[in-house]
Amino acid sequence: MLNTLPSKLPDIGSTIFTEMSALALQCQAINLGQGFPDYPPPGPLIQAVSEAMSQGHNQYAPMAGLPQLREAIASKVQAQHGRIYSTESEITVTSGATEALMSSLLALTHPGDEVLLIDPAYDLYAPSIRLAGAEAVRVPMRPPETDDPMFRVDWNRIESAITAKTRMLVLNFPHNPTGLTLKPEDLDALEAIVSRHPILLLSDEAYEHIVFDGFTHLSPVSRPLLADRTVLVSSFGKTFHATGWKIGYCCAPEPVMAETRKVHQFTVFSVSTPMQAGIARYLRESDTLSELSGFYQKKRDRLLSGLKETLLRPLHSEGTFFLLVDTAALGSGLEKELSVRVTREIGVASIPVSAFYADPNRPESNHGLLRLCFAKLDATLDQALERLRGLNTWVAG
Repeated sequence: MLNTLPSKLPDIGSTIFTEMSALALQCQAINLGQGFPDYPPPGPLIQAVSEAMSQGHNQYAPMAGLPQLREAIASKVQAQHGRIYSTESEITVTSGATEALMSSLLALTHPGDEVLLIDPAYDLYAPSIRLAGAEAVRVPMRPPETDDPMFRVDWNRIESAITAKTRMLVLNFPHNPTGLTLKPEDLDALEAIVSRHPILLLSDEAYEHIVFDGFTHLSPVSRPLLADRTVLVSSFGKTFHATGWKIGYCCAPEPVMAETRKVHQFTVFSVSTPMQAGIARYLRESDTLSELSGFYQKKRDRLLSGLKETLLRPLHSEGTFFLLVDTAALGSGLEKELSVRVTREIGVASIPVSAFYADPNRPESNHGLLRLCFAKLDATLDQALERLRGLNTWVAG
């Protein structure tokens, strides 16, 4: 009987991140694939969490999150984007951005609905939409071209994909994997779209504090018309180098948040109390958020500089802790096959960008690009670059 158990996700196995991290471990490769730092969270934050445990913050938190953390989130979002959210009814602390995204999709989409995804899209979205009974409609970005080596969003194409069944558009900026950020003209285009179509926006902003070259993150919630339709999702794990803590949050207008909380309370109910208490205190006492972009830009630039001595051509990253590299000098073929070969033979693991498309094996999903994570110690990046220089000999051989 168990062998014939029907699956809700019959074509889903281990994620590419699990697969490549396991291969990196097997091959003793340097893992620039999965997006996690190899350095600890800030010392004062660890101390704040430890003291929260010692002070007795060890039982269930309120379902929506500790009041002091929701207040800190409200202050942060207002300072960043000018949007005021009610701490009582419009902010929920979640088990990472992942749970915020899943709970929102389960709560706000229904069988028969369509949800637009912008390809390449983070691999969480499509399975979550399917579990909600809705259908993912994927709209590709324009891939990099010789005279413009960056991905570009075609908002006209996105609007053309909207039908009477469209319930939601999922946004992910700063964008994983491309590193693209939103510009004022992008928000203009979004405002035009929502003024003509009654759709919701689910805005995954996990990398909101990692934006480079003097620019700042532009969120849809910075525009009142968009904020009234938007669920904002973010991640303390990404922000504070603590991905294993799984603490995130979402903000949305009260009627929307009321529905998301219904799913949240029966999924996890509440999340780690001492982590919440520690983060709330750290946000009050630290100015780390303003320093994060500069911290990561140094790492991005270190990787960029070192890649000049390899056969990999880096694309520009405007944000996130990822950098795409063009592998044209290594020959053609499926990106995943190349990623596996480089992991096995050179000793550096990456993620093929094709994994962020519906079918990684289709030609239109393969642009000869790999994603590298630079959220690593300088010594780790230097060691990876030393190995990647071996590609010159590898190709010549």
